[in-house]
Amino acid sequence: MDRARLRLTATYAVASNLYVGVEYNPLDDDVGPLATWRAIEETARRPALIVGTSSDRIGTPSGRAYFATLSKDLERATGLPVAPYLGAAYGEFEDETKAIGGLHVRWSDRWTSTHLWDGYNLHHLLDRQMDGGLRLGLVLVEQDGKYYGGFSLGLALGD
Repeated sequence: MDRARLRLTATYAVASNLYVGVEYNPLDDDVGPLATWRAIEETARRPALIVGTSSDRIGTPSGRAYFATLSKDLERATGLPVAPYLGAAYGEFEDETKAIGGLHVRWSDRWTSTHLWDGYNLHHLLDRQMDGGLRLGLVLVEQDGKYYGGFSLGLALGD
């Protein structure tokens, strides 16, 4: 799990629906591309289609992952500030495709949580948006029945 213990990422919004970047895992000296493209916009009736790539799932020592998900904000339909997603991810390390999914919850303007199934394990993230583009987060990772805690730090530059 060394590769997942420390991860540095930088992304750039090429357009409102396309993010590209680089990911560096210094404990494994692993560098790889990041990309997320919202290929189909969400509408009142239709979910968004998002495709992308990143390093393979937490717990794998190497490999890339390629994913496609459908996501839908359900607040207008349910009154609840939730956005579930469902999709599939191909991981190079196991050379297989797994169903993935999760739920994003907006607790307030500044607090959100994401609960995600990576095809093998369930992970939880709690984020707090701060002033000046700073984001602080707590991470709870399940790995084969054991739980590991961590934190995340994000900074948005520009608009």
